[in-house]
Amino acid sequence: MDSQQIISFIILAATIGIIVWGKIDRSVVAIFGAICMIMTGCLTEVEAFHSVDWNVITLMVSFWILAGYFGKSGIPEVLATRAVSASGGDISKFIVIIGALSGVLSLFVDNILVILIMAPVALHITKMLKINPVPFLVFIGLCANFTGSALLIGDLPPQMLHSVSGIEFLGFIWKDGRPSSFIILMITFAVVLHYFKYEFSKSFKNKVEVAKVFALIDPKEGRKIKDGRVAAIVVCSFSGTILALSLREYIGLELGIIAATGASLTVLVMETYGRKLERPSFEEVLTSLDWRSILFYVSLFVLVGGINSQGLIEMAANSLVPLFSSNTPLGVTSLYWVTVPIVGFLEHDAYILALLYMVKDFSMQSGVSPWPYWWAILWAGTLGSNLSVAGAPALLAAFNLCENEGCKVSVREFMRYSLPFVLISVLVCYALLMVFWVLS
Repeated sequence: MDSQQIISFIILAATIGIIVWGKIDRSVVAIFGAICMIMTGCLTEVEAFHSVDWNVITLMVSFWILAGYFGKSGIPEVLATRAVSASGGDISKFIVIIGALSGVLSLFVDNILVILIMAPVALHITKMLKINPVPFLVFIGLCANFTGSALLIGDLPPQMLHSVSGIEFLGFIWKDGRPSSFIILMITFAVVLHYFKYEFSKSFKNKVEVAKVFALIDPKEGRKIKDGRVAAIVVCSFSGTILALSLREYIGLELGIIAATGASLTVLVMETYGRKLERPSFEEVLTSLDWRSILFYVSLFVLVGGINSQGLIEMAANSLVPLFSSNTPLGVTSLYWVTVPIVGFLEHDAYILALLYMVKDFSMQSGVSPWPYWWAILWAGTLGSNLSVAGAPALLAAFNLCENEGCKVSVREFMRYSLPFVLISVLVCYALLMVFWVLS
């Protein structure tokens, strides 16, 4: 490597290292790392601007705006209350239902927002029953972080895959005649939930009375929405935007433009017709946007653009050609199982983005299909991040909520839930990956 390549590698490694250290805000660190890439000449200002996929950033911001209206519409609270009712007074069933609901919401809504919506419901129950809230909040965090890569709009990794590969919305459901991300991850999620239903049934057996749970439920509360017309607008906006995204190939517009159109129309309706309704103001919705994360993701594209500009990703791809091109099952297996522990303790977005580009370069050189490798990176990168707080910001949000309630979460207690959650999910997902995308 020449001096410029070494500098770009050091900047990226140091930035990721300080992010993992966790003593400084990760957005500040990422921005400073991106500036260092430019100041040291690893890439120019123009190259830095073009290295950012603004289509992905626009898509992300637009759905955060839609999610802001969704979160303040009262719909999530109603769903959560009905989850309590559906549990029939069974605590083990309740925790699995609320975890499943968190996972489903995370298909469309940022996982941290899902935790902030679902955690108060769990805390209300645990306070009234005077039981430890840690299992509830940790499980909600694990489930919310699980499903973000099932569809294109849930989290950054699938959006990065779209940026690198050009995969469309429906490709996350069915791709090249095979089940892809949504189907594979939902099957895996169902297996994980089934296992924890059994485990929680042992943990909470005979510890609470069924009558106490029913006493907490207001039968009318599950049917209340702040304003039905606002809820209708939100549901129509969400479903209409998602439908338009699925038809992008026929519409002919970029995903970011479609999402921005859906978000702007929603804002327009809320700020005109919606003025007469009980709805959040646009200013309130903007406060739900995580601007630090947006700056972090912009900086992330610049950081990876820096090492890409210096040819480091191409060099890494060249080194992998002999292994990956000669034995696809071995190559996919190696990449999958190396990724799982790495993303458990490393900022997984940067890792995933760099590897996606690396596989793209490798595929162009070798002629081997990149899709088994891309799915291995995406799925292992998402599921493995549940291994620790360092790998998933959603888990950190759950930790903070536990501590706000005066409950310290020990490493041992956290691993009691995260370790089996990760092991079962990565094993099941690996088996499905091999069956549908490698051995077939």
